Amino acid sequence: MSVSIRLTRGGSKKKPSYRVVVLDSRKKRDSDYLERLGHYNPCVDPAEIVIDVEKYDEWIKKGAQSSDTVASLVKKVRK
Repeated sequence: MSVSIRLTRGGSKKKPSYRVVVLDSRKKRDSDYLERLGHYNPCVDPAEIVIDVEKYDEWIKKGAQSSDTVASLVKKVRK
């Protein structure tokens, strides 16, 4: 099973918010996930980014692949 860490969309029309989740890479974007790692809200200034970096690192060690967007968000959180 190939596992990926990526964003799922939530919120209302033209006001998106996203969850950072771990799920099977073959599933659709908003399907059931294995674990929720945090959330991202780009509609506020500054953007709200909350990610559990310890859980993220555990999943990466287990072989999960992170999307480019999630990797850049994690980089911002670690600063």
